[in-house]
Amino acid sequence: MAAAPDAVVEAAPTGIFGQNTAVLTNKVLLALGVAAVVAVMVVFWLWSQQPEYRVLFSNYADKDGGAIVASLEQMNIPYKFSESGTAILVPASQVHQVRLKLAAQGLPKGGNIGFELLENQKFGVSQFVEQVNFQRGLEGELERSIQTISAVEVARIHLAIPKPSVFVRDQQKPTASVLLNLRPGRMLDQQQVSAIVHLVASSVPELPIANVTVVDQNGNLLSDTDKKAGRNNLDPTQLKYIDELQQNIVRRVESIIAPMVGAKNVHAEASAEVDFSTQEQAAETYRPNQAPDAMSVRSQQSNESQSTSPAGVGGVPGALSNQPPAPATAPLNTAVPANAGAPGAGTPANAAAANAANATPAVPVNTQKNVTTNYELDKTIRYVQQPMGGVKRLTVAVVVNHKQVVDKNGKVTNRPLTDAEKTEISDLAKQAMGFNQERGDSLTVVNSSFAGEQIEAIPDLPLWKQPENIEMAKEWLKMAAGLLVIFLLYRKLMKPMMQKLVKSDEKEALPAPGDDDAAVVTLTGAAEGAEGENMVGVPRKLAAKGYEQNLEAAKQLAKENPKLVASLVTNWVSKE
Repeated sequence: MAAAPDAVVEAAPTGIFGQNTAVLTNKVLLALGVAAVVAVMVVFWLWSQQPEYRVLFSNYADKDGGAIVASLEQMNIPYKFSESGTAILVPASQVHQVRLKLAAQGLPKGGNIGFELLENQKFGVSQFVEQVNFQRGLEGELERSIQTISAVEVARIHLAIPKPSVFVRDQQKPTASVLLNLRPGRMLDQQQVSAIVHLVASSVPELPIANVTVVDQNGNLLSDTDKKAGRNNLDPTQLKYIDELQQNIVRRVESIIAPMVGAKNVHAEASAEVDFSTQEQAAETYRPNQAPDAMSVRSQQSNESQSTSPAGVGGVPGALSNQPPAPATAPLNTAVPANAGAPGAGTPANAAAANAANATPAVPVNTQKNVTTNYELDKTIRYVQQPMGGVKRLTVAVVVNHKQVVDKNGKVTNRPLTDAEKTEISDLAKQAMGFNQERGDSLTVVNSSFAGEQIEAIPDLPLWKQPENIEMAKEWLKMAAGLLVIFLLYRKLMKPMMQKLVKSDEKEALPAPGDDDAAVVTLTGAAEGAEGENMVGVPRKLAAKGYEQNLEAAKQLAKENPKLVASLVTNWVSKE
C-alpha cells in the first residue's frame, strides 16, 4: 500500500503541468480580448465625441494653401481637406477664431502680387526686368482694388504699355484688358462697369477710357460703348431719372388716395415722356407805330439860319469888276432945281418924298430852318433756354377697389364707388401728379373689385424638421450610438472574459493533487461538497464554488490513476 502514493506522485505532475499551461494560455487570450474590447470602446467614444468640421477657406491659391496649413500646424489646430481637395476644414467651434488669426497674418493673400514684388528685387537687374516687375506690381494692385467690389470674386488685368518714342507720329497709347469672375447670382450694372473702367484708366499714365476692355467670366463684353445707351438712346443716368420721376408720381398719387380707400385698395402707375434736349431761343419784336401825340420823344434837334444878298448884283466879268469901288466925294456946289422956289418945295414932307423916290430898293433875306425829332420805339428782346429733363407728357392710371360698407348687422359688403367719389379721387390725383391739360396729360381712374391674394399657407416646420434640431439630434444620436456600442461590448465580451479570469484564479487557489493528502482533499471535496460540510484543508466557500470542478478532477484522476483511487477507498474502509 506504500507504493501507491509514489505512483500517484509520478503521474500527477504531468497532468498538472498541462493544466497550468492551458490556464496560462487562456489568461493571455482573455487579457488580449479585454484589451481589444477596451480599445474598441475607446475608439467608439472618441468617434462619438468627434467635432463637426466646417469650411475655413475654399478655392484658394496653392501658395496661400501652403501658408495656411503651416500656420494651422503651428497653432496646433486640427484640420483636414474636403473630398475634392478644394477646401480646408477645421472644427466648427473654431472657424471664426481661426479666420481672425489668419487675417492678422495677412492670409490668404489671394494670389495677387502687388508692389511688394519690387521689395525683393535683386541688385543689378536689367532695366527690362525692372519695367516688367513694375507692370506686374501695377496689375496686382489694380486686381486687389477691383476685388474689393462685393460682386467681384476674382479679377485679372493685363496691361499693354508700349515703349515711348521720340516721334509724335509713332507714339501709341496703352491698352488694358480686365477679366472679372463674378460671384454666383451677382451682376454689375453699367455704373459699376464705368467705375472700373475709370479706375483702371486713372491708374495708368496716358491710358484713355476707350482703350479699357472689361469682360466677365462668361465672355460678355461689359464695356461696350454701343450698348451704353438704353431705350431711345438714353444713357443710364437719364433712364434712372425717368424711373425716379415715375415712382415719385405714383407714390404721391397713392399716398393722397390711400386715406380714403385704404392703403391696399389703390394702385397707380405712371408713364412720363421727358425731353432731354437743350433749346436756346432769341427773339426781337417791334410793335406797330403809335400816334405822334401818344409817342414818347427820345430826342429833338432844331436848326435855323438866315442870309441876305443885294438885288441886281452883277457886272462884267473880269478884273475890273473885282476892283474895289473908288472913294466917294461930295460936290462943293450943288445945283438948285428949277422948282426950288415953288411953294412947299422946301418942306420936310417933300424932302422925304424926294428921298424915298431916290432911295435904293430893299434887299431880300433867305431863311432856312431844320427840325429833327426822334421818338422811342417799342422793342422786345427775349432769350429762352429750356433745361434738360423737361416733362413733355404724363400718363397716370389709377385702379381703386370697391368700398367696404358695414351694415347694421355688422356684415361687411363691397359696393362700387359713386360718381362723386370718383370725381373726388380724380381731382386729388390730378393735383398730386401735376396735371396739365395743355401739355396733353391724361389720367384714368378705374373702380373695380380686387381679386383676393392667394397666399400659400406654409405650415410650420415641426421640431424634428428644423435644421438646428436636426443637427442637435445628429450629435445626440452619435453619442447614444457610441454609448450603446460600448455597453454591448462590455456586456457581451468584456464581462464574460472578466468572469473567466476570476474563475481561473479561484482554481489556482485550490491545492494541487500532488500527494496523498491532495488526492484525499480532491476526493473528499467531491464527496462532501454536496453536503455543504468543510473539506479537509479547503474552506467552505471554495468547496461550494468548486464542487463541479472537484468532481471533474476526481473523475479525471480515477481514469489516470485507478490504483491510487482504489488505495484511497481501501484506506477509508479500513479506517472505518
